[in-house]
Amino acid sequence: MARDADGYPVTRSAAGVRRGAAGTRELAVLDERISGCRACPRLVDWREEVARVKRASFREEQYWGRPVPGLGPSDARIAVVGLAPAAHGGNRTGRVFTGDRSGDWIFAALWRAGLANQPTSTHLGDGLELTDVRVCAAVRCAPPANAPTPEERDTCSPWLTRELALLPRLRVVVVLGGFGWTALWPVLAGAGVALPRPRPAFGHGVEVSLAGPHGPLTLLGSYHVSQQNTFTGKLTEPMLDAVLSRATELASS
Repeated sequence: MARDADGYPVTRSAAGVRRGAAGTRELAVLDERISGCRACPRLVDWREEVARVKRASFREEQYWGRPVPGLGPSDARIAVVGLAPAAHGGNRTGRVFTGDRSGDWIFAALWRAGLANQPTSTHLGDGLELTDVRVCAAVRCAPPANAPTPEERDTCSPWLTRELALLPRLRVVVVLGGFGWTALWPVLAGAGVALPRPRPAFGHGVEVSLAGPHGPLTLLGSYHVSQQNTFTGKLTEPMLDAVLSRATELASS
C-alpha cells in the first residue's frame, strides 16, 4: 500500500477502503489507514481547504486536515458513534470530537459517567484518557455544511464496521443522532450482527437489543450533541447522562 508524505497508507477508492478495512487486525493499524484515506474527493477537497484557510482564532495552529480515527481502548465495552468531525474541531485537532462545543458536551458527560479521566478535550497531549469506551464517527472527514452524502457515508462505512469488529468486548453502542443511526445498520450487518425487521426508528432513549458476534449487543439512541440541540434545550445534560448511565449499566451486566 502506497504511503503519503507523512507516512500514512493511502486509500483512493471505495474498493480500497473495503480491502484496507477488511485486512486490518489491530486498531492502531486501522487508525493509520483511516488517517490516509482519500476515497471521497469532495471531502478531501473540503477538509484540506479548511486546513489551509483556517478560522481566524486558530490561524497560528497547524490543522490536522485528514480523516479522524476513533479514540479509546480495544477492550471497550461501549462505543459512542457520532456523525463526522467538525471542520474546526476534529479536522483541526486530529482527535474525534476534540476542540469544539460538541466535544465539550460529550467528554464532560463521559467524565461524569466515569468513562473519562477529565471533563475536557482540547488538543492532542492534553492528558485525556478513556476507560471502557471507544468514540468514533460514521464519516471520518469533515463534510461541507456538516452534511455527508449517502455515497460518502457508504464509502466510509467499512472503517466503522472493522473498528466495531475489533472491539471483542463490545456490548453497547450509543448512537448520536439520526444520521449515525441510519448509517449504523449496514455497519452492524457487516460486523455479523443479526438485524431486526423492520428497522427500529431513531429516537432519544430508544433501546434495541441485538445478537452480536461476541454476545448480546444493545443500541441506545441519543440526540446529537450539536449546538442546534444543546443550545435549544432539545438535549440537556441530564438527558445525555441518563443514556450514558444506561450504557454503563448494560455494559457491566
